[in-house]
Amino acid sequence: MIAHLLTGARPYGESAADILLVDGIIAAVGPDAAARAPDDVHRYDADGLVALPGLVDIHTHLREPGGESAETVFTGTRAAAVGGYTAVFAMANTTPVQDNAGVVEQVLRLGREAGWVDVHPIGSVSAGLEGQHLSEMSAMAHCAARVRIFSDDGRCVADPVLMRRALEYVKSFDGVVAQHAQDPRLTEDAQMHEGVVSAELGLRGWPAVAEESIIARDVLLAQHVGSRLHVCHLSTAGSVDIVRWAKARGIDVTAEVTPHHLLLTDEMARTYSPLYKVNPPLRTAEDVEAVRRALADGTIDVVGTDHAPHPLEDKDCEWQAGAFGMTGL
Repeated sequence: MIAHLLTGARPYGESAADILLVDGIIAAVGPDAAARAPDDVHRYDADGLVALPGLVDIHTHLREPGGESAETVFTGTRAAAVGGYTAVFAMANTTPVQDNAGVVEQVLRLGREAGWVDVHPIGSVSAGLEGQHLSEMSAMAHCAARVRIFSDDGRCVADPVLMRRALEYVKSFDGVVAQHAQDPRLTEDAQMHEGVVSAELGLRGWPAVAEESIIARDVLLAQHVGSRLHVCHLSTAGSVDIVRWAKARGIDVTAEVTPHHLLLTDEMARTYSPLYKVNPPLRTAEDVEAVRRALADGTIDVVGTDHAPHPLEDKDCEWQAGAFGMTGL
């Protein structure tokens, strides 16, 4: 038997309490935890720390296969474990794309071999992320990976017919389509949020309506076919209004927000640092406040990190371009 006693931790951020774990299972919480601990217990001072259940990240890019210079399943899941996560969902924009059973099973196997956290592969909506034809959804849903979330994240499923077909198809195995809401025509060559700051800096802007128009279309499609829609990395006040409207009408839609869209604004773009050039772009202070309220009241369901590492040399190149205002999102 291996026992660990955490003293002074705050379960769920509330009052401090001792926590006894025996063979990896919580055996006691509160005043009697120390009394029940065996003599050879391993003691840890957790004063000031918050104790939570294992976190789940619904939106990560583990890059493998094909992008191992940026990340591997091993390194990505190890970082997740250090951050308190016990499960992550791996997006489909790998090389080759996770658009068939063979690739999603490879990602599943890599996660199990790493052993840090549970890895759930996300299948692409379209073959090769090209937005032309549906991927092998059924094969991915019924293979060992048991894929239930499908997304072309990084690219929008812009064709409404393809999006409708995807929403119809996933109904057969209780799946969900996760949309990267970005109208490609409205965001061509965009570098940051379209607004006062972009005008002052002379940078091409990405209007909020480019996100909101896709979300509005897709919640209506989800209602029409009676299917499940998830909105990735929601970032604008208008998007919040649309999701709130859809939920009030019983449409089966969920939404996520990233930590950076909860904390940072487009004012950070004044530095020209590529660290603040993200997709979707950082929005205004008003948008940040709206998504914070939406997370608090349940309109936004979950925080997803959108963990998406890049090789250092790519960041260096982006900085050289970004210094002159030329970095794309």
